[in-house]
Amino acid sequence: MKILAQLRSGQLLGTKRLKLACGLKEFPREIFTLAESLEVLDMTDNQLHTLPDDFGKLKNLKILFLSNNLFTEVPTVLSQCPNLSMIGFRNNNIDTLAENALPLSTRWLILTDNVLTSLPESMGALKYLQKCMLSGNQLTHLPRSMKHCENLELLRIAVNAFTELPKMLLDLPKLSWLAYGGNPFCAKHPDCDTPLKVVDWGSLNIQEVLGEGASGLISKAIYEGKEVAVKVFKGDITSDGLPEEEMDINISMGHHDHLVDVLARVTGHPEGKDVLMLELIPSTFFNLGLPPTLETCSRDVYPEDFSLALSQSIKILKGMADAAVHMHERGIMHGDFYAHNIMIDKEANNILGDFGGASYYEPKEVKVRHALERLEVRAFGCLVEEMLLLSQDDRSDPQRRAKLELLRDACLNEKNEERPLFKTIYQHLLKALV
Repeated sequence: MKILAQLRSGQLLGTKRLKLACGLKEFPREIFTLAESLEVLDMTDNQLHTLPDDFGKLKNLKILFLSNNLFTEVPTVLSQCPNLSMIGFRNNNIDTLAENALPLSTRWLILTDNVLTSLPESMGALKYLQKCMLSGNQLTHLPRSMKHCENLELLRIAVNAFTELPKMLLDLPKLSWLAYGGNPFCAKHPDCDTPLKVVDWGSLNIQEVLGEGASGLISKAIYEGKEVAVKVFKGDITSDGLPEEEMDINISMGHHDHLVDVLARVTGHPEGKDVLMLELIPSTFFNLGLPPTLETCSRDVYPEDFSLALSQSIKILKGMADAAVHMHERGIMHGDFYAHNIMIDKEANNILGDFGGASYYEPKEVKVRHALERLEVRAFGCLVEEMLLLSQDDRSDPQRRAKLELLRDACLNEKNEERPLFKTIYQHLLKALV
């Protein structure tokens, strides 16, 4: 309420960012006094259901968050905002996205956890769309026009009503991060019922919180004198899908040196939540990258002072290619193959985690299986590109660097069928980049 009072008194003139979360039922018209400067408007956690017809006065607005409100349709007035690139309507009750409701400048669209049954053909006109979050709706298909979304890199369509995978996605030239689990066409992984050791919650000595993601909270714990990690799943749908799907994938993954091992199921949580006991990654490890920002949209960022030796970059890429071979042999696509989900230590030992966006695939057609794998190969190509940038000061071995650049280009090929598979990539890294 303090910020609202400041807005009404004129104290916020010239501000670029405004956040209002105070149970608003109507759009405060005083916001228009910021029309010349406002770039980010966050009105998450209110009770709004409409926007004013002259919303387009906010001509400099770039980012709009209206999650956890009461909208039943995406306001068509958004199309009047020429610079609006990121739009968030998570967890409303939206059942309608009209033709041409979105501005052509849209890069990042979040419609997770609504009740949409279809999307308009005008989606195909969004030439700048890079990131599209549609999990937790009732979609049965995507508009054919989306084959023209040539800049789309990340797509979430998990927990919808698709009876088959939209095959046109396999032809998108830049699609790299795809999550589709929890749809009717998705089978459970045959190994998801692998018997695991069962541990009672009461036998765990829970220590400090290590981190929190979209799907759950991870804490350190002591079990029978040993340090372990414990992940308590929230149970709510995330932008990537359902936590139980993530649990199934974790269990189905099996052991690999570059993946986080599942040690046991945990029963008896006081709130009845699903819990897994995991291998504890040593405290000497840290995240290789940081998640994308509002500005970078679909690409990770790194601290300015962070760099790697070329040999370290190659070691990380070898480990990740090895892990990818293991996953795809089991029909598992990670879906979030990013540096911010890779943990490394000072010696560049590396572990891939966070399977919240993972999907199991079992298409009988080898062509489709390979096409899905090659989506993730493009994500790997982005990682190769970033490792080259992080080791750009290391010119000690121009020959190996040139080979890595060729691998990057092969993985980023805009024609899916011309990208190498992970087995080939791994063999190349072993032989040519020793």
